[in-house]
Amino acid sequence: MNPTQLYDSSDTICAISTPAGSGGIAVVRISGNNAIAITDSIWKGKRLAMSDTHTAHLGEIVDPDSGQILDQALATVFRTPGTFTGEDIVELSVHGSRWIQKQLIALLCRRGCRGALPGEFTRRAYAAGKLDLAQAEAVADLIASSSQAAHRLAMSQLRGQYSNRLSQMRQQLVDLASLLELELDFSEEDVEFASRERLLQLATKLKDELGSLADTFDTGAAIKDGIPVAIIGPTNAGKSSLLNALIGDDRAIVSDIHGTTRDIVEDTLEIGPYLIRFRDTAGLRLTSDTIEQLGIERSQQAARSAQIIIYVVDPTQPENNSIPKNIPAERIIYTINKTDTGIHETLTYPTESTVRISALTGDGIDALKELIKDRIDALTPSNTENTLIVTNARHAQAMRTAADSAAAVITGLQTALPPDLIAQDLREAIRHLASVTGEITTPELLQNIFSHFCIGK
Repeated sequence: MNPTQLYDSSDTICAISTPAGSGGIAVVRISGNNAIAITDSIWKGKRLAMSDTHTAHLGEIVDPDSGQILDQALATVFRTPGTFTGEDIVELSVHGSRWIQKQLIALLCRRGCRGALPGEFTRRAYAAGKLDLAQAEAVADLIASSSQAAHRLAMSQLRGQYSNRLSQMRQQLVDLASLLELELDFSEEDVEFASRERLLQLATKLKDELGSLADTFDTGAAIKDGIPVAIIGPTNAGKSSLLNALIGDDRAIVSDIHGTTRDIVEDTLEIGPYLIRFRDTAGLRLTSDTIEQLGIERSQQAARSAQIIIYVVDPTQPENNSIPKNIPAERIIYTINKTDTGIHETLTYPTESTVRISALTGDGIDALKELIKDRIDALTPSNTENTLIVTNARHAQAMRTAADSAAAVITGLQTALPPDLIAQDLREAIRHLASVTGEITTPELLQNIFSHFCIGK
């Protein structure tokens, strides 16, 4: 599909590009063939049509119908083709009054602009070939990034490292598929243009690499959305107090009454470059209370889905500190609480996975945070900025399906299937890889992707 056919790009669009609400400055972006002319029609200052690209000019915004000055502003001019959207762009920086923002958008629309749809600026950048689809999705991830690690991943994808590797894979498959197709044209000559040995080696390499990439999705999604860390342990071990100590706020209710926490309480905290999503859970114990039992089941589910489990050990009740068998031991950090009581835990735990704390006094909390960071470092590549990690579920699924098609190619080669059947599996692998970067896509897919962008981007 030709991306320029996705929408009518003959109109000029405008939108507020800064967050909603009042602030010191608000930026209104105008993009399209008439962006400069429309802005000039409400601009009092140096004529923007006579201005060089990538220059900023101080002036005033004036309603030409009433002659009223709306605001003093800074207009920045960007001329095609060296712009984000590939079109002429003007950005108006005005004072952040909500009323000024609303009036400016209304004024621009009266002069010939149309309000932009969600993600339409980025969609126009994609249509102009400024970004491929994976890079366009990285723009949304970059805007939403809430930690240094998430920012690094989004920047890596935006710079095209991710797309370049997938394009290389796709081109290798295209080259061999072309040779197979050529064989079909000369089927009566009994010639072999595509080396079966080379094709088998390539299909095996790509299947393994695509499978490995798809397997990074759980890590990538955790880095992007917040790494889930479950706080598990018996009742009254101090789990809620620990959450409050980690967050630095009274987020969870603390009580000496057993079974106080019935549902999962969640909050986030940055530790090093990572966003951590802590989940305080119901205490583990045998109970006949139906509601509490539901909470305990949720606790166990939270432990199974967590990247890291903080198991809070209470030395004052050693009979309750045995670890349930269905909790993955390799993910546990054994956190011996209540060191302020002077009571020592009688059970022993792996030294490298154990930390002693007092949730009441804060003793050992920094050591626990450092151990959490070390665990996450061990789970993630050492340099997320230069390592390919999948953060998008759509990409992961496309890679798994492409890997399945590559596996079918391998089977076909090993069983001497006819070239036309092998070529069909190759085409499927190519199609799935191309869907990630948008070389092959559908209007419905694009509409779904860009509809989740913020307006103004």
